[in-house]
Amino acid sequence: MSYPSALEKLIKALGKLPGIGPKTATRLAFFLLFSPKEEVSHLAKAMLEAKEKIGRCSRCGYLAEDSLCAICQDPKRDRSLLCVVQDPRDVAVLEKAGAYKGTYFVLHGALSPIEGFGPEELHIPRLLKLIEEEKIKELIVATNPNVEGDATALYLSRQARPLGVKVTRIAFGLPVGGDLEYADALTLSRALEGRREI
Repeated sequence: MSYPSALEKLIKALGKLPGIGPKTATRLAFFLLFSPKEEVSHLAKAMLEAKEKIGRCSRCGYLAEDSLCAICQDPKRDRSLLCVVQDPRDVAVLEKAGAYKGTYFVLHGALSPIEGFGPEELHIPRLLKLIEEEKIKELIVATNPNVEGDATALYLSRQARPLGVKVTRIAFGLPVGGDLEYADALTLSRALEGRREI
C-alpha cells in the first residue's frame, strides 16, 4: 500500500534517524500527522533551534551554545582531572551520576582505521596540547569497553604518559544489585581487574 507522497517523504526522513526502523518511522509519521499543528510546529522549531544554536565547546568538544560549555566555564571544577569520553552523551551520563568533578574531553568517536577514524579525526593532538598547557595531573580514559574503545585507551595512554600525566582507565564490572550468576565472563573478568582494596 502506498501513502500520499508527502507522508512517504516524512516516513523516509524519520527512518534515517538512528534506531528508527520502517515500522517506527511510520508510527511516528502518523502520530505527527494527526497531532495538533501547534505541537508539530513547536517540535520543528525546537529541532531547528538546537541545530542552529548548539555547537562544540572550543576546549573540550562537548555541546555548547557559547564558545565554552557550561562545564568548562564552571570555576568549581577540578582542572587537574580530565576525563576522555567518546561521545557527548557519555558526558551527560557521567554528570548524571554526580561522582565526577573534573573536566572532560570528547573525542567524537574511537580509533578505527577501517572507518577512517585516526588520531587527527579524534582531535588527539589537541588533547595532548591541552594536557600540557593546563598541567593536567590525571587523565581518566572512559572509552567504551570494546575493541575500538580499548585500542583508543591504549593509544591515549602511550601518548599521554611521556607528558608526565597519570593515566587511568575507568573500571568495568558488575552493576550494583547484580548477581554474579547472571554476569558474563568478560564482565566478571573486568570486575576482577578493576578491584580495589577495602
